[in-house]
Amino acid sequence: MALFMVLWSLLVYCPVAHMIWGKGGILNASLGGRIPVLDFAGGTVVHITSGVSALVVAWHLGKRLGYPQEPMPPHSMVLTFVGASMLWVGWFGFNAGSALSAGSLASSAFVCTHLAAASGALSWSAVEWLRNGKSSALGAVSGAVAGLATITQASGFVSPMPALLIGALAGVCCYFMVASVKTKFGYDDTLDAFGVHGVSGTIGAFVTGIFATMAVNPIFKDSRGTSLPVGLIDGNWHQVINQLIGIGIGWAFGVVGALVILKVVDVVVGLRVSPEQEVQGLDTSLHGEDGYYWDVSLS
Repeated sequence: MALFMVLWSLLVYCPVAHMIWGKGGILNASLGGRIPVLDFAGGTVVHITSGVSALVVAWHLGKRLGYPQEPMPPHSMVLTFVGASMLWVGWFGFNAGSALSAGSLASSAFVCTHLAAASGALSWSAVEWLRNGKSSALGAVSGAVAGLATITQASGFVSPMPALLIGALAGVCCYFMVASVKTKFGYDDTLDAFGVHGVSGTIGAFVTGIFATMAVNPIFKDSRGTSLPVGLIDGNWHQVINQLIGIGIGWAFGVVGALVILKVVDVVVGLRVSPEQEVQGLDTSLHGEDGYYWDVSLS
């Protein structure tokens, strides 16, 4: 895992981050890149690349023993809910902090982040209730995270009402990716990193090109300093094309980088533990300890 993380950071994250945010980056929208791609807080840099890499890894490794015949729910819904709540709060810093100063842009990104998360939770829960007759806490927090991931690129470029729509769209699309598409194709994405983050990042990049407006963030200016249209809603349809190019580059780095790293890791340390270790549990087989001890004798 450590080897994969180091290599992935160097071969996937760093090049994409430089292209979008770095000085001289070909996709840098704020510093005159040739193909300006809007990514306020890292939806393409983080969520597309990591989500797509997760899909490649899940497909390459194969399924866990017993999956999907045996139910494998989260070991603690309480901790899942607490963790998602912490993510929700932390995402305010992730998105609003990308404004790099306390001002109107940070405030707008903060509000858009909150609205997208809330609408994502509601839309996922609504679709889940319509299909299954009941909604779940796991569905609600999954929808919230989907909304947060989808608004990441757009938070500093769109107004609150589009943010509501973006979050709702994320909840619906990611629900079907997790509940239907994953089941149909049979890959074992344990944490739904692709179904939530990869798909959300892709959707977020695309809709940013539609709803980004100079009324929120006049990022494009001419030589005289006059603000230029930002997204399709301003009349700049070229930005949608730029966003699609950014999506393609993020996907390409995520796929190719993951395949190369998997080969290296397989040669150096191997990719899977033995079936006996998997049945025993990695906490026990690798670390010699368990997170929970259930054997209680009553005398």
